[in-house]
Amino acid sequence: MHTVPGIKVLYFGTPVVLITTRNEDGSPNIAPMSSAFWLGSHGMLGLGNSSQTAINIAREGELVLNLPSSDMVGYVDRIAMTTGRPDMPEYKSEMGYTFVRDKFGLAGLTEQLSELVAPPRILECPIQMECRLTSSHPFGTGNITTFEVEVLRTHVEERLVIPGTHYVDPMEWDPLIMKFCEYFGGGVPMHGSRLAEGWQMPHQRRIRDLAESMGSGEGVVPVLSGSASA
Repeated sequence: MHTVPGIKVLYFGTPVVLITTRNEDGSPNIAPMSSAFWLGSHGMLGLGNSSQTAINIAREGELVLNLPSSDMVGYVDRIAMTTGRPDMPEYKSEMGYTFVRDKFGLAGLTEQLSELVAPPRILECPIQMECRLTSSHPFGTGNITTFEVEVLRTHVEERLVIPGTHYVDPMEWDPLIMKFCEYFGGGVPMHGSRLAEGWQMPHQRRIRDLAESMGSGEGVVPVLSGSASA
């Protein structure tokens, strides 16, 4: 049997991505998001137009897609409610976002020089993809843009690669996953979601109770799938 409940969100499960870009003054910016997919050597990203990341990509045409493992949820948590825009939109201020220029410092992450693009990679991320923008398109209501990017070079931690091949071992790779605005790793909830409460998502209490009953880690603040936090 199927039901038609009129579900409010369609974020069934996608990997969390930490996008690094360059601000206009050359400083780096990091933004967590999860509306991304890849086909062949190209990726498609969905970003809110008000984010600093969307502005940076449109201007610079270069970025790095860093994939955190599930045990990196604490790093993502520290920058989830921050923005790189000093003139942040009013709605983000009302939600509790704060302006942070040095997100690497706040998160405790390490800059790593890229080889083909200007934005840095994130050393702690096991998978990093250096990309360039190939096209962009308005999406939905017009408040979101989809960015098509070409992956120029992919860096993968050696321990994740099946020896003698160019393939990632799926048994070793445990990505941080966003399902319905909640973090999961290895199929286990990473605890409740404060932002889900802000967006009035009624499943949030159930996820929190499940996480607590399973003894998972500290509470985290997720990002809204589809909109880089800045």
